Amino acid sequence: MAGNSKRRGAVRKEGTKKGAVTGSGGQRRRGLEGKGPTPPASARKGHPAQRRAAAKDRRVTAGQNRRPQDGDGPETVLGRNPVVECLRAGVPATALRVAIGATSDERVAESVHLAADLGLAILEVERNELDRISGGALHQGIALQIPPYEYAHPDDLLQAASDTGRPPLIVALDGVTDPRNLGAVVRSVSAFGGHGVVVPQRRSAGMTAVAWRTSAGTAARLPVARATNLTRTLREYAQTGLMIAGLDAEGDVSLDEFDLATDPLVIVTGSEGKGLSRLVRETCDVTVSIPMAGPVESLNASVATGVVLAEIARRRRLQA
Repeated sequence: MAGNSKRRGAVRKEGTKKGAVTGSGGQRRRGLEGKGPTPPASARKGHPAQRRAAAKDRRVTAGQNRRPQDGDGPETVLGRNPVVECLRAGVPATALRVAIGATSDERVAESVHLAADLGLAILEVERNELDRISGGALHQGIALQIPPYEYAHPDDLLQAASDTGRPPLIVALDGVTDPRNLGAVVRSVSAFGGHGVVVPQRRSAGMTAVAWRTSAGTAARLPVARATNLTRTLREYAQTGLMIAGLDAEGDVSLDEFDLATDPLVIVTGSEGKGLSRLVRETCDVTVSIPMAGPVESLNASVATGVVLAEIARRRRLQA
């Protein structure tokens, strides 16, 4: 009945009223306080400048996590054929990783067997671990870890020649960027009695797993030196009495007429496309061409080096 304050729910109990009863609880005062200086655009979420800065950070991080190349650091060989070929060739390795549950075939079985014979660590890992290591590249459930190559010093090659008692025979590569060419040159130098190979530190192939494999194991017996400045290294070799002979399709003399084959020599081979660089060419004492009967204008860098080394070895045998 209206006005009956005694009925249940007719009067609200004290302290049950919604909202602030006395004062604002400081809400108004805090609402009036300043929020500080406006952050820079690169720190404001969603701002174009912030998105650009985040993209730059991702690129830097990706560069830091990229696997080292050309012998500068550890290398990971991926795929069943490359892995088994590296193990067959005796490429130095530290660990073989095989994905758990990966379908096995004769290549995987042989890789595990070879790795066990070599005393390598054989690790079974989750497939997502191989995905992380490979950076998303195809790995076929298997990966081989290769340690960094230990380059010799250019002076070590002179010492190696002195230890044999034969005139030094060194090959320097000027801008050869294909690791297969480097591996083939290492193999030829070893086959024809050379004492080592010199490569520049920059703009050149390094002793990667591909170069090791192409060298057919000879890289384990022949030193490969890295020169900070190839031109300066060649000049230092010249000061010790070595003849610097560059290979060039339009050389000063033909290989048939080259009468210094039995002297202490450095054979310099240029890059696959441009040949010898200007400074290296100026450093050479002589440039040598290979006479050819066919219409071919030039030879592959490793093939040309092999031809010259074979001729030098032949003449040295005759003199001996």
